[in-house]
Amino acid sequence: QVQLVESGGGLVQAGGSLRLSCVASGRTFSSYAMGWFRQAPGKEREFVAAINWSGVRTNYADSVKGRFTISRDNAKNTVYLQMNSLKPEDTAVYYCAADSAWVAPTTRYAYWGQGTQVTVSS
Repeated sequence: QVQLVESGGGLVQAGGSLRLSCVASGRTFSSYAMGWFRQAPGKEREFVAAINWSGVRTNYADSVKGRFTISRDNAKNTVYLQMNSLKPEDTAVYYCAADSAWVAPTTRYAYWGQGTQVTVSS
């Protein structure tokens, strides 16, 4: 069992930056692929970024390429999402997810966090 806790969300002006963190419980974090998703009001949950267990492989949604960076620190059981040049359309609840397999960009992750709100004002 893996428990995920996100943090780092908040209110930011357009063009600003935020860094989200997701801390995982358990001793097997380094064996899990991790993903970030987001869900805006009235919309389906959508894929944002993913990273494999070692950090060598990453994948991004086209809408965030060049602006967001996913990374991980296995020693700290933490995955990060650095978000730069934020736009109002990035406003959503952001979730991290974990799975023992590479399932990106689908939502077929086994474990999910509770989410953190990101609001970008224009």
